[in-house]
Amino acid sequence: MTLTVSLPAADRDPEGGAVSTALATVLGARQDDPRSVPPFQLIDEDGEPTALGVSIGIDLNLAQEMHADMVLARRLDSEALALQRQGELHLWLMSWGQEAAQVGSVRAVRDSDMIFPSYREHAVALCRRIAPADIMRQWRGVSHSGWDPAESKVHINSLVLGTQTLHATGYAAGVRMDRSDDVVLTYFGDGSASQGDVNEALNWAAAGSLPVLFFCQNNQWAISTPTHTQMRTPLHVRAAGFGVTGYHVDGNDAMAVHAVTQYAAEQVRGGAGPALIEAQTYRLAGHSSSDDPKRYRTEDDLAAWLKKDPIVRLERFLRRAGVEDAHFEDLAAREEAFAATVREQCKALRGDDLAAVFDQTYAEAHPVMDREKAEFLGRRDRTVA
Repeated sequence: MTLTVSLPAADRDPEGGAVSTALATVLGARQDDPRSVPPFQLIDEDGEPTALGVSIGIDLNLAQEMHADMVLARRLDSEALALQRQGELHLWLMSWGQEAAQVGSVRAVRDSDMIFPSYREHAVALCRRIAPADIMRQWRGVSHSGWDPAESKVHINSLVLGTQTLHATGYAAGVRMDRSDDVVLTYFGDGSASQGDVNEALNWAAAGSLPVLFFCQNNQWAISTPTHTQMRTPLHVRAAGFGVTGYHVDGNDAMAVHAVTQYAAEQVRGGAGPALIEAQTYRLAGHSSSDDPKRYRTEDDLAAWLKKDPIVRLERFLRRAGVEDAHFEDLAAREEAFAATVREQCKALRGDDLAAVFDQTYAEAHPVMDREKAEFLGRRDRTVA
């Protein structure tokens, strides 16, 4: 039995969710105990299946696909950071180390499920077939956003902490009124969890029993503030205070993230109300290209988390499962070609003429904008002797 195939009727949840009895037993209980529970894990740090991973089964094909997604996402990250250092991008927010949390979760929901990201979900965007150019467009400063949310079902980046969770909750209210069975997935970090917006979103979603799946990537740092300083109670425990089901998962175990997200999403889809997943991961890079993490964290701390690298972990599992070298060789070639594409697409990005701003301020023609546009064009086109 695997985590992703359709199961026989005997193995289906009585309410219709396509999950195994073993998985439902592990994940079905609400986390309303004030004590934290260990994160759910299917593959350990050495790439070995845990006892639970053995009993439930791990889909090898899915593991290979997600490993490839994670490798490409990390290469986008490294190329974009290099481009920022070369002056091609004004800023870059790194997702290095958080690939499993993002790929595992986004691959566990339907393509029709709307996603509201923050500003670090590059792997999510790639999995939704958003081009590297569109991911980098905003950071190059050529547009206010990079892609059409209607096409990808991914809302544009939210740079103000936590606002996307309220947007997701409002969108979910519309989903409910449309009588759709779609789920709304929204990402935020442990730092954002201290924002009023996130707490308001959790409360509104619970009060309205809205189909929202809140996904917290707890990367251990709210810029320079460690999680243990920022909060006394784990997020997956705090969820119960809002009336939201909480789940705790190893965010560096892509297969575990996929299993938990798939299960939680189906519960939300079936009318159980909103849920929150806390994925324990780590931001291996700085908060952004403007941040120096050496000022607030130790080399020992970084080294300990490097041993939990989600890509290394999944590759070890795949190799031990018998995946041939050809797979990794082909992926390496694909990665290099992808890197060249990232560089080419970035340098080809051009912004609209600044005059377009005057046309986009109001939905309809506006005399003040018309006058200011004419003045701007007159100054810009003036020839100085």
